[in-house]
Formats: sequence, structure tokens, C-alpha cells
Amino acid sequence: MIRWMWAFLDRPADRFADCVRFWATVTGSTVSAPRGAHDEFVTLLPATGPAWVKMQAVGDGGGIHLDLDVDDIPAAVATATGLGAHIVLVAPDYAVLESPAGQTFCFTPVKTDVPPPVTVSTAPDGTVTRLDQICLDLAPADIATDTAFWRSLTGWTHQPSRRPEFSRLRGDDEPLQLLLQRLDDPRPAAAHVDLASTDIAATAAWHESLGADRVADGERWIVLRDPGGALYCVTGRDPYTG
Repeated sequence: MIRWMWAFLDRPADRFADCVRFWATVTGSTVSAPRGAHDEFVTLLPATGPAWVKMQAVGDGGGIHLDLDVDDIPAAVATATGLGAHIVLVAPDYAVLESPAGQTFCFTPVKTDVPPPVTVSTAPDGTVTRLDQICLDLAPADIATDTAFWRSLTGWTHQPSRRPEFSRLRGDDEPLQLLLQRLDDPRPAAAHVDLASTDIAATAAWHESLGADRVADGERWIVLRDPGGALYCVTGRDPYTG
């Protein structure tokens, strides 16, 4: 049912230009012409292959939502609500919903057939990265319900992790995969993006030079905050295979 998944980076309007420059640089992208009533939308265009990252200027602190391209929006809405999603808005050419835990996503029309993406980004020092994962951060009470929801909605392969708090959903020829993370404490559903990197320390240092703030070091990842204040991670996964 889902033909393509987009990572939509929602960033505060007063820092949107800085965020666009930052994410375009670290993903090796050019920026599309702005669109929307207030020029609030842009797409990050990779050097080759199809795009899978969009950005939106918002009036609040921002975050992440997903755009899911489908052939039949009313049918997709019916399927999602049958699985426990909640409708936020239905417009003529898109629909906004929330997962059972409250993660926002949209159904959008398929624009065109696209080939699988293989585009990676190369830093000045030769380090290779790719923004290839959205991590859904879920409270202990929500992890089972939302994992079941996203498994059913996407139809993707579910892969448990060696760490019990993580599991992953992978689709065929999709630009992004979903990582589902069980948090330690109750909190509203949220999401962040992850970049795979051939050298996480070098990537983090480069991002800091571009305006990111380093927050914490994990087992095989580094947590940073972008110029708009949003958290994201650089991880030691293979940028070519995830």
C-alpha cells in the first residue's frame, strides 16, 4: 500500500533558513524552490536518485512527521483507522493522522514511480553518511501497540534487535527504515532521524562545525542537536546497507 516514505523535518520558522542550510549540507543536497502559501516547504534534492527528505517551517518547536505516498488516500485512511490511528484532518489531496501513540503522519498521493535510492553523502574528509532511518521514540505503555500498528500499516519486515529496547521495520526498495525505541519513562510519542556513518566521531565533529551541538555519546551512536534544537543521532551502521 505504501509506495514511498518521506522524512519530513518540521523546524521553527525563525530558524528555518539555518536548518535548511545545515541539512542540505550534511546530506549533500540542493534545495528545491520553496512552495506553500508562505514558502514554508522545501525538498532536499540529492545529487542522484530520488528525494526522500522534505522540510517545513512551523510556528512551534517542530519535530518529525512522516509522509506516506499511497495510490488511494481514502482507502489508506480506512485501513489506518481500522488499525487504531486517529484522523486529524482530511483534505482533498492529503490526510493527516496520528498513530495510536500519537505520532503524526500524512497520506499523500503518489507523484511518480521512483527507483530505489542509493545516494550517500561524503564529508570533506571523505566520511560517508546517509540519512536512512526514522526512530520512533515510544513510552513503555505504547511500544507494543505502535509496533503492531506500524507493522500492519507498512507490511514491512520486522527485525528484533540484540538490544531489547529496539526493533526495526524494513521495506523493499524504501529510502527509509523505521527504528522503534522503547523509552524508560512515560512521555508523548516523538521521533528523530538517524544517519548511518562510516566514522561517527568524524561526522559528529563535522556537524558541530556546521552548527550542531553534541549532546551525548552512546554505545555506537552520538546524539546531537541541530540548529533548530531538534535531536538526531549519528550511528555506526553502514550507509550503503543500513
